[in-house]
Amino acid sequence: MRCVLNAISFLALCLSLATCRSPVETGADVPNIVLILADDLGYGDLGCYGATMVHTPHLDALAAAGRRYTDAHAPAPVCVPSRYALLTGQYFWRSRGFDRQSLCIGPDQITIGSMLQAAGYATACIGKWHLGFTDQPPVDWNGVLRPGPLDVGFDYFFGTPMGHGEAPLVVIEDDKVVGVSATDPLSVQQEGTWGVTQGGQAAHAISELLTVRYLDKARKFIHQHAETPFFLYLPTENIHTPLTPNPYFHGSSQLGAYGDYIHELDWFVGELLGTLDSLGLADNTLVIFTSDNGGLEMPDVRKRGHRPNGPLIGQKTDVWEGGHRVPFIARWPGRVEAGSVSNQLVSLADLLATFGHLTGGVLPDSASHDSFDMLPDLVGGHGTTPARSTLIIEGQPGIAIREGQWVLIPHQGSGGFTTEIPGAPYLKMPDLRYAHSDYTGEGKLRSDAPSGQLYDLSVDPGQRNNLYGQHPEITERLFRRLLATQGAVDLPRRRLRMRQDIDAMFAPGN
Repeated sequence: MRCVLNAISFLALCLSLATCRSPVETGADVPNIVLILADDLGYGDLGCYGATMVHTPHLDALAAAGRRYTDAHAPAPVCVPSRYALLTGQYFWRSRGFDRQSLCIGPDQITIGSMLQAAGYATACIGKWHLGFTDQPPVDWNGVLRPGPLDVGFDYFFGTPMGHGEAPLVVIEDDKVVGVSATDPLSVQQEGTWGVTQGGQAAHAISELLTVRYLDKARKFIHQHAETPFFLYLPTENIHTPLTPNPYFHGSSQLGAYGDYIHELDWFVGELLGTLDSLGLADNTLVIFTSDNGGLEMPDVRKRGHRPNGPLIGQKTDVWEGGHRVPFIARWPGRVEAGSVSNQLVSLADLLATFGHLTGGVLPDSASHDSFDMLPDLVGGHGTTPARSTLIIEGQPGIAIREGQWVLIPHQGSGGFTTEIPGAPYLKMPDLRYAHSDYTGEGKLRSDAPSGQLYDLSVDPGQRNNLYGQHPEITERLFRRLLATQGAVDLPRRRLRMRQDIDAMFAPGN
C-alpha cells in the first residue's frame, strides 16, 4: 500500500532533506525514478568528465543541473556481475551464478524493482537485460520466458535478452519474443562464446533501430504512469560492440562509429528528459545516469586522441581503475544541488539501499549485504559521512579491494584484457600500461615486479606507482579484510593467493 502522498510545504521539504529523512517519512510525494545504465561507457567518454572529441550536451546539462560523482564504481569490470549487483544490492559471488541462460536472480530475492513495486511504484525495464531467463535451461525461445524480469520486480519488460552482439538478437516484450512464429521457430546453437541464431527470421532485430525502439517504449510508459510514481530502468545497448549507431548519427563525431554511438546515447537521454519536461514531471523525478563498467580501448579511437577511460589505467574487464570507475550523474531539481560534484566512494550496488531510504521501501537485513545508503550525500552533500569505506571489485579472474584511499590487488597485472585474458589482438596494447611502474617502456612486466599491487589513489589515481611492500601493515589489513569477506561463499582460489600463502607472508618473523 502506497504511503500517504499529501503535499507539504517547500520549507518542510527542505528541512526533511537537511536531516535526510525520506519523502515518505515526512508525508511528501515520493519521486519518480529513472535509472539509465549505459553499456561500456568509460569514465572519460563524456564532456562533463573531460572528453573533447565527442559532444554530449544533454548529459553535460544533466550534470550541470545535478550532482556529478568522481569516485563511483561498478561492482565488477564486466556486464553481468555489475547488473546483478545494481538490481540486488549484493555482490555477484552471492548469486546462483550465470550459465548464459538461466535467471541468476533468485526467486525470493529482493531487487530494486520488487522493493519499489511493494512501495506502490509502477516498474519497467526497457533495454538490455543480460541476467538470464528460465530456471530450466536450455531456453525455449518460442515459448513463455519465465522466470524473467516480470518475476523479479518489473511490471513491464521490453528489450534484448543478452547484448546486441550475442545470440539471439531478438526483442522480448514481457515474456515472449516479438515476431516469433510457430512456422519458423527460433533456436540458438551454442557454438563458441556467443552462439549462433537459427530460424526465426521474422523475430530478428535490427541493432541500428534498438535505441529508437527503446525511446518509444519508454515514452509510452512515462505517459501511462504520469499520475503515479514510477521506476524506469533503461539499460541501453550503447556503446557496447558491435558499434551500431542509427544511420542518422553516422559521421556526427570525430571518432567514427564509437563517437557516433555516444552521440546517439546523448540524444536518447535528451529526448527522454524532454518527455519528462513536457509532462511537468522533471521536478519530481530523480534521474540517474551511469555505466555498467569501464570503456573498451580501441586502437583507432586512441590514435585519434580520445581516451575512453580518461586518465585512468586499464579498461573493461580490468580491476585497474579504468575497468570499473564510471561516470555517475544524479539530477533531482530542488533536492540535489545543481552543479555539485562529490568525491565520495559509491558503488552501483548502493542504489538498492538508497532507493529504499528514499521511498520508504522495506529491506530485510539479508537483502542488502553490500548496499549502502548514499542518500545523505546525494541530497545533503558536503560534509556528510561517507556511505561506505570499502569496496570489492570482482573481476574475471582479477580481484581488488578498496579501503578509503587505498586499493589492493593481490596479484600482478590488470586481471583482465589489458594484461591477462587472451582475446583479439587489439585488446593487447602495450601502450595501455607503458607508464606503470611494474612495466617496461615496451609494455613488458619487469622481472622484479612485486607479486601484488597497492596504490594510494589520493595521490596516484592513475595507478602508475605500485607501493606493494612499502606499507606492509596496510597490505596485511586489506588482505585479511578481503579474506574475511569471503565468509562461507569462498571466492574461487584463482582470484586470490592461497590462504596459507597469505598467512605465511604475514607470520611473525617474516
